[in-house]
Amino acid sequence: MVAQIKVSVRTATESDRQPLANLIHFETQVHRHLDWRHPLDWIGRTPYLVAERGQKAVAALAIPPDPTEVAWIRLFAVSSDWSANEAWDVLWPAARSSLEQGDPITIAAIPLQSWFRELLEESYFQLEHNIVLLLWQAGQELPPAKDLPQVTVRPMNFDDLPAVQELDSTAFGPLWRNSLESLELAFQQSALATVAENEEGLVGYQISTANPMGAHLARLAVQPHSQSRGIGYALLRDLLDQFVRRGALRVSVNTQENNSVSLALYEKAGFRPTGEVYPVYHLTPERLRRRPDIH
Repeated sequence: MVAQIKVSVRTATESDRQPLANLIHFETQVHRHLDWRHPLDWIGRTPYLVAERGQKAVAALAIPPDPTEVAWIRLFAVSSDWSANEAWDVLWPAARSSLEQGDPITIAAIPLQSWFRELLEESYFQLEHNIVLLLWQAGQELPPAKDLPQVTVRPMNFDDLPAVQELDSTAFGPLWRNSLESLELAFQQSALATVAENEEGLVGYQISTANPMGAHLARLAVQPHSQSRGIGYALLRDLLDQFVRRGALRVSVNTQENNSVSLALYEKAGFRPTGEVYPVYHLTPERLRRRPDIH
């Protein structure tokens, strides 16, 4: 009878970079969070756990908080010779225990595969809402923007980012806020980033990336006290005009299906739903602390 090799769990280190890259790129049981960082770039943050059988990395789970009150599941990858359920049962309790040591935190994930969605539901994660993908096609006439004589739309620069992060934290709920570090990465990877400002400072911003068919609007926010004044549409109209001049054929954007204000803004500009929907699951601090045997 062949003895089973015990699985051990430890924190990922830089020496794991290549084995983890193999898991991410060559295995099929892989969840990757859509992020400004590659999953390997989270090495050094905790919890980032590796399960080993012998000397071989057979699974990894990364859930480092960023910002501090929210931890997205950045990576869950499992070797083909191990079941995802067994890997989750080994790694998730260790990661959960680590996260319970700090301040109350919400854990979230956007599962794109049914097997991962089922694992989350079995671990008390709940569907928070859905994200929908909208698409804008070049060639359509855009409604004019409001005349905003006291508001200027200009290119974003690196020195704007602290003010952008402050605006971001007031415009979004905790689940969708970006840390300053994440916004710096977003700015560095952007194809077009602009801000709207008046005499009081920044009142809005957008960050967009380029792709072979056009662009993706990754982030658009307006200061809450300045909303419903046409600033969001001014930013949107400006970025669409700029991308059309660059030859973009289409621009995509994601938004919450229950965000009526956001949906109305994009519909005004001619964005239409593609039918693609992405579920957002979360585990609140209260549910996080539930014992696994309580139903």
